Parts: sequence; C-alpha cells; structure tokens
Amino acid sequence: MARRHGSLQVEEEENEINLTPMLDVVFIKLIFFIVTATFIKEAGIQVERPDTRTADKQEDAAILIAISPNNEIWIDRQERDPRAVRGIIERLHAENPKGSIVIQADEGSTHETLVIVMEAAKAAGVTNVAIASDNE
Repeated sequence: MARRHGSLQVEEEENEINLTPMLDVVFIKLIFFIVTATFIKEAGIQVERPDTRTADKQEDAAILIAISPNNEIWIDRQERDPRAVRGIIERLHAENPKGSIVIQADEGSTHETLVIVMEAAKAAGVTNVAIASDNE
C-alpha cells in the first residue's frame, strides 16, 4: 500500500503545470512595452492654432511651449513667468540636446509674447524652433 500511495504522489507532482516559463515571458513583454512606449508631452493648455497650408510635420519635439489667448506662457503644464522661460528652456534642452522646441501660440495671443519665447530659446542656445499651426 505504501508504494501505491508514493506512486500517486509522484504522478500528481508530474501533472502540475510549471508556470515559471510563462511568468518569464510575461515579464519580458512587460519590460519591452515599457521601454518602447512613447510618452506624449503636453504644454498644459489647449490653444487655437492658426490655420496654414504649407506646414511641415515637426519630429522630435522635446519642449512644448503654449501661449494662451491671455499671453500666459505654459511649459510642462505649469504657467511660467516670461523672465524664467530662458532658464527653463536651458534645463529642458540640456536633458535632450537633439530635441526641438515647438511653440503653440493661440490665435488670440500677441506677437510680443511669441517673440519673448523665441528670443529666450535663442538665448538658451536652441536653434531648432517651430511654431505649431493647423493644416487646412
């Protein structure tokens, strides 16, 4: 009898499903999706961009800056003081030197605020600056 009981126990152990390889595959897939995921950067506010017919698509936008209709400057979902824009751009550009700046200026904003942001970008050493618009 003892032998039969022992052989049943061995058969039960052999019939168990080994989950280790499946867990390994799941973790590898999880790591793959985390590494390859792209994260959308937003300036922080919605702006009504002017329409254009000759716009080019801008790739590798590292810094998004939004200018509201009230001439408020938004970077990283926070309203920023115009005097602090240069320092913020320098810091963000140091994190990704190959990235560009995209300025999303609202139709109701003034050119003065746009020029302030563009001058701050130039003073920070960023040469690739684009102004966002909507294609018709």
